[in-house]
Amino acid sequence: MSNPVHAAHYADHALYRKVEVVENVRLARETYRVRFACPDMARRVVPGQFFMLRLSSFSDPLLGRAFALYDTVMGEDNEPWGIDLVYLVHGKLTSRLAMVRPGQQLDVWGPLGNGFDPVNVEHLILVAGGIGQTPFPALAREHLGLRRYGNPMRSSAPVRQITLCYGVRSGEYLAGIADFERLGVEVHFSTEDGSQGHAGLVTDLLEQVLSLACHSRQILCCGPERMMAAVADVARRSNTPCQVSLETPMACGIGVCFSCVALVRDHRGQCDYKRTCVEGPVFDAEKIVW
Repeated sequence: MSNPVHAAHYADHALYRKVEVVENVRLARETYRVRFACPDMARRVVPGQFFMLRLSSFSDPLLGRAFALYDTVMGEDNEPWGIDLVYLVHGKLTSRLAMVRPGQQLDVWGPLGNGFDPVNVEHLILVAGGIGQTPFPALAREHLGLRRYGNPMRSSAPVRQITLCYGVRSGEYLAGIADFERLGVEVHFSTEDGSQGHAGLVTDLLEQVLSLACHSRQILCCGPERMMAAVADVARRSNTPCQVSLETPMACGIGVCFSCVALVRDHRGQCDYKRTCVEGPVFDAEKIVW
């Protein structure tokens, strides 16, 4: 992976904007997609990066919250003009965000973090738990050769196959499956209560996919920490490279408060705390001390 402490990942390269909401629509139970117009952010962002967002009209909560890029929105001129973020209602900010209507304003700063490195494999396996599917539509679009991201735009070798393994508590929480299927992504999903798809854990699906895959492959994962630790274990046992996007709670998003640290091994095997917002959120799964 690229140097995670390179200056390009620091917040002095991010933008701060007061943006106008274009859409705020329900996708599934307690799950919404908010769209806002901001061409200069849309031109800069790459899959796996995130934005800090707060409600312009409220001082409580005072601090922003982190939201991963879902995808950029393209205009008729084939230029990006907007940002889509998908979120789960959980807490004060997201509860109020769900009530925001088109025309209202948000305070947003970003893009932040390192994002996923482009991979050069034949089979890309995406593993998501809960709301962890949110970084993956843009990533899938990029690796299928359908869109380029970043400024300057980065290149990635198209993959032969992309598979999404997606696990949630109940079928009511499955969100965005049609977006992946429209891209040509093979989707497998599981529910803990057995209401839809495989009854069990998302790691069951991952092991099934790995047992059938016969070409070069890589896993990219996002979701609850316990799930990602289990995925990292499956990846290690199957000798499959794995990147994880940590969902560590953040207070500032710019590396100042050190509230989002994760214990990470360096190339010498020594451990140190790294800030998820600056040196992440994407790390090599083998280097995380789970």
